[in-house]
Amino acid sequence: MTAVVSDLLQTLAEPDEAELARLDAWWRAANYLTIGQIYLKANPLLRQALSAEHIKPRLLGHWGTSPGLSLIYAHVSRLIRHTGQQAIYLAGPGHGGPALVAAGYLEGTYSEIYPQIAQDEDGVRKLFRQFSSPGGIPSHVSVTTPGSIHEGGELGYVLVHAFGAVMDNPDLLAIAVVGDGEAETGPLEGSWKGVSFINPARDGAVLPILHLNGAKISGPTVLARKHADEVRELLRGHGYDVIEVSGEDLPGMHYRFAEALATAWGRIRAIQTAARNGEWDGTRPVWPLIVLRSPKGWTGPEEVDGVRVTGTWRSHQVPLSGVRDNPEHLAILEQWLKSYRPEELFDATGAPTALIREQAPAGDLRMSASPHANGGVLTRALDLPDFRDYAFPVTQPATEHAESTRRLGEMMRDIYVRNPQTFRLFCPDETNSNRLGAIFEVSDRAFMERVGPGDVATSRDGRVMEVLSEHNCHGWLEGYNLTGRHGMFATYEAFAMVSASQTVQHGKWLQEAKNLPWRAKVPSLNVLLTSTAWRNDHNGFSHQGPGLIQVVLTQRGDVARVYLPPDANTLLSVADHCFRSRSYVNLIVIDKQPQLQYLTMDEAIEHCTRGAGVWDWAGTDDDGSDPDIVLACAGDVVTMETVAAAQILRDRLPGFKVRVVNVVDLMTLPRQKDHSHGMSETQFTELFTDTVDVVFAFHGYPGAIHQLVHGRPDADRFRVRGFIEQGTTTTPFDMTVRNKASRYHLVMDAINNAHRLPRGAADLKAWCEAQLKRHEAYVIEHLEDMPEVRNWSLDTAAK
Repeated sequence: MTAVVSDLLQTLAEPDEAELARLDAWWRAANYLTIGQIYLKANPLLRQALSAEHIKPRLLGHWGTSPGLSLIYAHVSRLIRHTGQQAIYLAGPGHGGPALVAAGYLEGTYSEIYPQIAQDEDGVRKLFRQFSSPGGIPSHVSVTTPGSIHEGGELGYVLVHAFGAVMDNPDLLAIAVVGDGEAETGPLEGSWKGVSFINPARDGAVLPILHLNGAKISGPTVLARKHADEVRELLRGHGYDVIEVSGEDLPGMHYRFAEALATAWGRIRAIQTAARNGEWDGTRPVWPLIVLRSPKGWTGPEEVDGVRVTGTWRSHQVPLSGVRDNPEHLAILEQWLKSYRPEELFDATGAPTALIREQAPAGDLRMSASPHANGGVLTRALDLPDFRDYAFPVTQPATEHAESTRRLGEMMRDIYVRNPQTFRLFCPDETNSNRLGAIFEVSDRAFMERVGPGDVATSRDGRVMEVLSEHNCHGWLEGYNLTGRHGMFATYEAFAMVSASQTVQHGKWLQEAKNLPWRAKVPSLNVLLTSTAWRNDHNGFSHQGPGLIQVVLTQRGDVARVYLPPDANTLLSVADHCFRSRSYVNLIVIDKQPQLQYLTMDEAIEHCTRGAGVWDWAGTDDDGSDPDIVLACAGDVVTMETVAAAQILRDRLPGFKVRVVNVVDLMTLPRQKDHSHGMSETQFTELFTDTVDVVFAFHGYPGAIHQLVHGRPDADRFRVRGFIEQGTTTTPFDMTVRNKASRYHLVMDAINNAHRLPRGAADLKAWCEAQLKRHEAYVIEHLEDMPEVRNWSLDTAAK
């Protein structure tokens, strides 16, 4: 350690009286503004005696965690001023929202972004009135909060977002405050392992601060009640160098926390400097972690109505209730607010005093103004190869099989090469299984733990993120996206539901961000689902569930995208579009097993551009008039069944007019007023007519299609076959039979719903029923010999 660094660390660890005054004043101001947001609608700076008319009619918010959050913020800001360290602040205790809003206001960022919330008395009043009010801001740290990349409404994701933010971001420090209530959640319990994947030579650092204040909303927390030795050993076992700060005495806590933060930062810089100067032996660093123990509701009312409040769960939300109607509580609130000495914190105009302003770092170094927390301003377009170069050669549709995702893997391999700092794949130990393994030709898996001689494509220098946790993979990608970088989360379809709530929350973030002009658009969250419900030949019912489609469909139309490419060339076209897009949740669903290939690359591009189209080669609808039936499909296996059904009808009912429509962009089905991708009424009629019945074979749950075509002409004419929770360990074809979506079911549906029944229709229907009975008997007798889907080429359908 150089003498200069040593002196700097000593300065950081030992604030002088002037710095201590700034720290404490800033902290008092943040606490004051936090309480004001919860309670006050007028008289914001107590320029007159507090009365009931100054109190909000409904008291909402969370006080208990806020003093600790503000203490940490104040000290990290001081660290930034001394070191120039780029940092972002992620508040795991999500409902500490008023503390982070107060921080942004004191730094001036809030008024820069929201000019109506000015740095004066009226601005403070407006700041207070908007909090937890209709048309205002929520009580948690949200997308409206400057400096935030972390939606605090749902607990458990602070560490995964922080680790994702620092990947390929070497100069960034992510301060991740973990609430002790949050520490009880499954996602947080599983996310400490992020240090096993961070490379100090090329990544930034995460400083977790476990904030133990003893209680959650109505009871004690587990880690707060454990002996300190147990907590220390638990965190050491996760790979951390534990630094502890405890107490409530002032100014002692300021001194102790300053020393702890200086120690942590010094160790981080030592790790990074060694790694970047070639002085690192490659073993996983032991990164610092701070455990901060302070009373819940610190500096608030000690007792209310003879009951202890500070240090208990009673301070979690609103310590003083019924203030408007209870003069005693009103007096306690006034005394509480005055204890922060607001006359020292705000000048005659109501602006923060020089003592407060001097505490903030300059410009973009303010955590509330960090460009890393508004990652769209840092986003650069990917250098993408031409996806056409990976095309599968199709000379005749539906005659050859290929693993479609393998082509995507080859494309992503070259994206890795072209974008060595801005693109990553995140996958729960399934990259090879999902046929994306070409990526390992250019990058190993990232892994900072011990690597053995039998390990393959695994090293500290890898950038493919594999960990057996959907929560980690999803959250890392969110943090990576929100700080301006690109990627994809690939997982088995059924287990995307493990992290489905994260998908929803990210979609909500993007929805709200679209309403904020200052939030720049970020790279889209791209989710690839493979090992789909229809193709889990050996895993069985537990691996069969297309639920994430339904989840994404509930998102607002300006955010949600669902793509069901039926073959390799459509997958490549869709992926290229998704990698170029901004601020969407893009869900791509396609299986990894060999599947029929239908479209040339030029045809695939045209098809994907339209989102849906008629496959003339598959149908018998060629004279320009309306068909007798429309067979529609969305999804790879059900597309094969639909094309097979059309062939059966063509061969056995000559003259029966069948139109085959394939849908690759599911969001083209709604009306344009319901979704921006919705096709026009004219286009919808061109595909589906206005009167002909439609038999729709769908990859997911049938209700989704009914939801999407609501409001279209005579929507009741759509008969949907899809996944109806019938599954087991069986073949893909048997899955379609079990879910009544096989080619035979589709043929019978076509006959039952056609406007014109030609001669032989009844015989064909009976033949289909016989085929299904034969299949059932075959399954019972020859289960072990049942053919794989690749052996069910279309010309076998009539045999």
